[in-house]
Amino acid sequence: MLDVGPGQGVRGGEPKGSAALTTTALSRAARFKPEPVSKALPSPEETLRQVLVSLDDMKAEDTVSIDLRTKTAFADTMVVTSGRSQRHVGSIADRVLDDLRKAGCRHLKVEGMPNCDWVLIDAGDVIVHVFRPEVRDFYNLEKMWEPGSVGAKRRTS
Repeated sequence: MLDVGPGQGVRGGEPKGSAALTTTALSRAARFKPEPVSKALPSPEETLRQVLVSLDDMKAEDTVSIDLRTKTAFADTMVVTSGRSQRHVGSIADRVLDDLRKAGCRHLKVEGMPNCDWVLIDAGDVIVHVFRPEVRDFYNLEKMWEPGSVGAKRRTS
């Protein structure tokens, strides 16, 4: 029989708290998520930078960013890009969403994920459209928002 005194663990000579955690304690620890240090949302410029980095990482093609500040009040920038297939479009959208969440963006809204022909991500001040090439050619959003293509910045992939 073990002689367990005050301040000693179950194993006898070990200090209190050194015993292995129970399954219940482990599951509680796994559910605990610390709050972010800063609750401030990233700036529109930082959000745009994060979107462009994510698109570049996922090999998105023909990325265009359009400045909307002088045209509308619902967003500062629209990013239009293409993926090679439905699976690629879905993967690009998933990566952008994950990276924006990690950066602290909240209240992200997404449309079009089940079909992945055209996925729209609303990140507040930045709107992201991810298209399959045929769908992008059909809707031609760049022409609608930039009639003379003045102000649109093409990025090479």
